[in-house]
Amino acid sequence: MASVPAVLTSEWTKIRTVASTIWTLLIALVVTVAMSAGLCALMKSNFSDLSEKDKLTFDPTAISMSGMVLGQLAMIVFGVLVVGNEYSSGMIRTSLAAVPQRTTFLLSKIAVAGVLALVVGQITAFCSFFLGQALLGDHRTTLGSENVLRAVAGGGLYMGLIGIFAMGVASILRSSMLSLGILMPLFFLVSPILNSVSQTQKIAQYLPDQAGQKITQVVTDTSSDVSYGPWAGLAILVGWVVLFVIGALILLRKRDA
Repeated sequence: MASVPAVLTSEWTKIRTVASTIWTLLIALVVTVAMSAGLCALMKSNFSDLSEKDKLTFDPTAISMSGMVLGQLAMIVFGVLVVGNEYSSGMIRTSLAAVPQRTTFLLSKIAVAGVLALVVGQITAFCSFFLGQALLGDHRTTLGSENVLRAVAGGGLYMGLIGIFAMGVASILRSSMLSLGILMPLFFLVSPILNSVSQTQKIAQYLPDQAGQKITQVVTDTSSDVSYGPWAGLAILVGWVVLFVIGALILLRKRDA
């Protein structure tokens, strides 16, 4: 029977020795920070062109987190690869032979990769915030302002949770290509389109990304029909994560590798 510390060490070794997983985390950080910085610089130069309503509802914290729209895609790739690589290579059979306690195996994998994703998420969020605020100039806010720390730390949590969500999906589907083929369009196309159409917004607001991103908002959008606040939005995302992780655990215990 493999001990939990030994399984955790094994999972950490797998992650740090596979270049693709490390690179996807670095890409998530760089893409998020770079896109956020670019949008903040653009907003500063065009702020005077905004309508009075847009100026009053301008959220400097949220725009400094806006790069997560692309950064989350790299985090999804990370989560999928952490699980999917073992299935595509056939190493899952060896792993389960070494760790026959399948619940211990999967939870250890998710714990190690999840902590790493959450740490990178926090670094990404705070780097995006500080660089973005520096570029916003007179329109910036500070970390000590009301609800700003919650929004920034929440942005880091969002990035990490998206990675864990992707791990659950990949474990259920047992295919990196199939998982990415579903998650990428869902987050990059389906969710934004549903959220932009008034008839489908009530459905879109409960999707993982739309709900989770509410935690990064400080200024409330009064024109939105969303019926929950930032913490409730994060709770909805956590619910999605828990649902898919539990589903992955059940299926892993019931079916062959």
